[in-house]
Amino acid sequence: MQFFALNGFPCPTLQNPSDHFLKTINKDFQEDIEKGLAGVVPTQEAIDILTKSYKSSDSYLQVRSQVAEICKAQDSGALEKKSTHADFLTQCIVLTSRSFVNMYRDLGYYWFRLGVYVLLGVGLATVFSNLGTDNNSIQARGSLLMFVASFLTFMTIGGFPSFVEDMKVFERERLNGHYGATAFVFGNTFSALPYLALISLIPGAIVYDLPGLHKGYQHFTYFVLLLFACMLLVESLMMIVASLVPNYLTGIITGAGIQGLMILGGGFFRLPNDLPHPFWKYPLYYIAFHKYAYQGMFKNEFEGLKFDNNLDGEQVLRDNWQLQMGYSKWVDLAILFGMVVFYRLVFLGIVKTVEKMKPVVKAFMSVPMKRTTQIMENPYTTPPQEDKILYK
Repeated sequence: MQFFALNGFPCPTLQNPSDHFLKTINKDFQEDIEKGLAGVVPTQEAIDILTKSYKSSDSYLQVRSQVAEICKAQDSGALEKKSTHADFLTQCIVLTSRSFVNMYRDLGYYWFRLGVYVLLGVGLATVFSNLGTDNNSIQARGSLLMFVASFLTFMTIGGFPSFVEDMKVFERERLNGHYGATAFVFGNTFSALPYLALISLIPGAIVYDLPGLHKGYQHFTYFVLLLFACMLLVESLMMIVASLVPNYLTGIITGAGIQGLMILGGGFFRLPNDLPHPFWKYPLYYIAFHKYAYQGMFKNEFEGLKFDNNLDGEQVLRDNWQLQMGYSKWVDLAILFGMVVFYRLVFLGIVKTVEKMKPVVKAFMSVPMKRTTQIMENPYTTPPQEDKILYK
């Protein structure tokens, strides 16, 4: 305001200074000025006056000096700054910490499931209490282990809505270039491990102790590890479902349907030799993780046990459950963890593929379709006759 006032263009009282400045130097108001009061300086003349006054002022010299210093510093490299993008390890650590806090605060992610698992564990422990070693305990032990490996892990789909919300945050932050899909997978995996270990250990201890399953801390440790692997595997499966079906209800139905098929083809409701070969035996029986969960659970429980009538556990596994005894229970556990890694890699591949295909699909959809106009002749119209046309 002071600069304009010193050059003969003071701001009138009760007028917005910005409007006054704009009206003084904007040629769009030239016509209004010409129609106004006489004696008003034309816009071009006002611009020339202000320009000459500024170039002869001390402010102009100061700005020129500052610009010269900035250019000199820039040429010497003093102002150059390296990119401060976080490296991959830092991204994983930050995402793991943030996801861990979100899981802790979100009651529906793990805490509600932990309460339900404890109630189910108490129910299983009371229903199958004091199994003993008679012939009836063989079927009872198998039913208990089947429920743990199938339906207890089945409820892992309860965390699907919370993971879908995490996916929405990931998609938004990925578009901003904060981190990549690989860092997101690592962060989500490592942050979930403590909670999955907790909901495997507490209900697992309740289920294992009261019914009197195979004694020994080695057997109990394997039982908890296999339950942990199954829950982690189901979460990995639901991650794949979330990448393809992001809707809450549809995703839960899809995940439940996939697990239902795997449970049916796992080798418990119909023994492996009795499964129909098309689809159920080949390939579902071999790709369903329940097959390896059942075999690991059963080998851990029955191997080394002695039942009444001098019946040993190995014979029960071969004859009653038709298990493959050519490898140990640890191979089944390793296969389950391998499937966890495979499912996570599939999820990562789907996310990266969708990421690359979105621009292609958008470009294809944005291409305007060529419109063709078809002209059809009406056979019922009478064509004009030249001899009836009058020329004037």
